[in-house]
Amino acid sequence: MTAAADTASDATASRVLDVAERLVQTRGFNDFSYADIATEVGITKASLHYHFATKAELGRRLVIRYTESFAAALRRIDAASVDPRRRLRAYVGLYADVLAGQRMCLCGMVAAEYATLPRPMQAAIRAFFEFNEGWVAIQLDQCARAGGLSGAVTSLDAARMLVGALEGEMLVARAYGDPARFGAAAKLLLTQLIDAKPAAPAARRTHRSARNVQGSLRAARRRS
Repeated sequence: MTAAADTASDATASRVLDVAERLVQTRGFNDFSYADIATEVGITKASLHYHFATKAELGRRLVIRYTESFAAALRRIDAASVDPRRRLRAYVGLYADVLAGQRMCLCGMVAAEYATLPRPMQAAIRAFFEFNEGWVAIQLDQCARAGGLSGAVTSLDAARMLVGALEGEMLVARAYGDPARFGAAAKLLLTQLIDAKPAAPAARRTHRSARNVQGSLRAARRRS
């Protein structure tokens, strides 16, 4: 295959992933077929199977790509500010932007269908949440040491609550067609978490666990 053909093939695969991502974010993983994607991309189903032999493989690649996109966004947030409170607010903004585009978090959508998904895809979904929870826990740990994490909870437990709450509030806001509802709930939750007296001992106990976030993502990739 020539370099030009390789480039064209890569472009087609990328377009397939783009279309599939939108379908998952708006309809769910089980509510579209290869025929839907092939029609929209303008290729045959045989060509689609050439790029992604099974829908399970397509789903796994979608989740991994989405996780990598989130990781890149978090690196940009890290680079933009050293203030963990600013970073957490920017993190919430990632979800708000997705909702404003009339989409849902891809991994939140497929998590709702978790029991019906193949194991490699399930592992990739868990890696997404573990990665996000670990990053959030690091920020909350820094807030605690700066005197701003409320409640006698560990940073990791608080991170799990925050990520879960954001995913859930996206669903509720979608039901009402009201992104502002999500923004108000997220703002209240952050205020309760980071704008009160700290519980430093609990936060310190989880700092080591938060550092292992990259390792959990790599492990999930190996399992998949």
